[in-house]
Amino acid sequence: MSKNIENIPSTFAQSKTLYLRLLTYVKPYWKVFTIAIIAMVVLAATQPAMPALLKPLLDGSFVDKDPEMISLVPILLILLAAIQGTSTYISTVALAWVSNKVVMDIRNEMFLRLLSLPSSYYDNQVSGKLMSKITYDVSQVATAATHVLVVLVRDTLAVIGLLGWMLWINWKLTMTTLIILPLIALVVWIISQRLRNLSRAQQNAMGDMTHSLEETISANKVVKVFRGEQYESQRFASIANWLRRYQMKFISTSSANAPVVQLITASALAFIIYIASLQSLEGQLTVGEFISFITAMAMLFSPIKRLTGLNEHIQRGLAAAESIFALIDQPPEKNEGKKSIEQVQGKLHFDNVSLDYGLSKNLALKQLTLTINPGETVALVGASGSGKTTLVNLLPRFYQPTEGRILLDGINIQDLSLAALRENIALVSQEVVLFNGTVAENIAYGGMNKASEADIVAAAEAAHAMEFIKTMPQGLQTKIGEKGVRLSGGQRQRLAIARALLKNAKILIMDEATSALDTQAEQHVKAAVEVLRQGRTSIVIAHRLSTIENADRIIVLEAGQILETGTHTELLATSGKYAQLYRAQFSEST
Repeated sequence: MSKNIENIPSTFAQSKTLYLRLLTYVKPYWKVFTIAIIAMVVLAATQPAMPALLKPLLDGSFVDKDPEMISLVPILLILLAAIQGTSTYISTVALAWVSNKVVMDIRNEMFLRLLSLPSSYYDNQVSGKLMSKITYDVSQVATAATHVLVVLVRDTLAVIGLLGWMLWINWKLTMTTLIILPLIALVVWIISQRLRNLSRAQQNAMGDMTHSLEETISANKVVKVFRGEQYESQRFASIANWLRRYQMKFISTSSANAPVVQLITASALAFIIYIASLQSLEGQLTVGEFISFITAMAMLFSPIKRLTGLNEHIQRGLAAAESIFALIDQPPEKNEGKKSIEQVQGKLHFDNVSLDYGLSKNLALKQLTLTINPGETVALVGASGSGKTTLVNLLPRFYQPTEGRILLDGINIQDLSLAALRENIALVSQEVVLFNGTVAENIAYGGMNKASEADIVAAAEAAHAMEFIKTMPQGLQTKIGEKGVRLSGGQRQRLAIARALLKNAKILIMDEATSALDTQAEQHVKAAVEVLRQGRTSIVIAHRLSTIENADRIIVLEAGQILETGTHTELLATSGKYAQLYRAQFSEST
């Protein structure tokens, strides 16, 4: 118990810090937000006016029979309703505008952070949970950042105004009313901690659900062929059930908040009515004053209920804020280099490079030294896990070497800005990445989006892609579907090669582009690759050894180290590891 008490100040400080940080997203829109606050203040100011009008209505009209009060009070009631309706409309629209702006800004900031995060971050994350942060968590934060604050201002002022009127009428009865406030505060504090924990659990379950959906949708063919429908449905049902359970726990906990408060309030109200009845018998309270007091007290229920209900939104929002800011605060890719390089020759030197992923006791690369001359084509060969992909991933700085350095034309690539370095690198992978856009948009992607149609056509011609592009309904403007689903494997590869050709980078990284293609598609892609390699420094990850026989040099990797190096003919003559791999593949194909 003592430990929990000691944690209260730190928890409060953390919540305060989170909430103040949320409010910084509201700051740019303070003018519209101020309008919403002013409208709320006006609405709150009119709350005590209703019970205040009841006193002259009853005492003046029904008791004293005052004709002036009989005609004036109804007019004032209509005017009061008009003011309340107008202020409610203005505050609702202004608040919704600010809230949607905040959601948009936070989502944009999160997306920009995702674009700048290192590859190592994605290696340890589930994409479905990242998507849930941007879609689900942000909506929870927006309520905490805007709605909660406005309701806090409006209903606090309303409570103050109503209590002020009640004190004016009868301070003894009002003091009795104030007894309920400490009890309400205690209930709110007890429930708040459980609500925060349940919100975190809900967010995690929502992330798991999004991940399950994403996997099933993207792998729908594998699921069907391997009869995984039952397994996937059971997995999804389990996640959905956990989400339902957390939601029900949250609802049951938050729902218990208001009834307990109402029970305490109703008990106080019954006691007050009893005291007021005694005062009325002694002539200390008129009928109008009694009805006005009871009305004001009854009107206290709604703002007090909303104020106590704010805790649910605050805890849900703060739990979401923790998740969101954990992403936003992730350190971006290391980009301390300031140098740029204009006339790239393409000479690469890996100087005593080591890399440790931290996943096992063995290094992914071990003190590897390698020089690649301008215009040279070097093929990397080796078993799975030998370090081929790791080596090429260091060049665009997707990962940082644990030891050693990599030089481009004699310049340490760490001294180059990421933009300057990657501007001179093109990538063609075995798993082609295409986007749900047109053929032209996929060739002239990213920084090449202003390329002319003539340049796009020239790149597509060189990549042997125009022959199938011309047969498409809209040619270059044909939509290819998500991940290029409407294209064959060979067509997707040729679009990727056209993209690399259009970039015209001096350094080319290729993950064997023909290993999964049929013979006809392979011939087209091979011809496109030969065009692409001309005049460029090329590093090829080779899976099918017959495709790299013409490489200038072949590097055989094993356990993160260079085992053999030489041309195809030289390596076969040595009867080493490469010769074993080549003969094994040749015998398999035969």
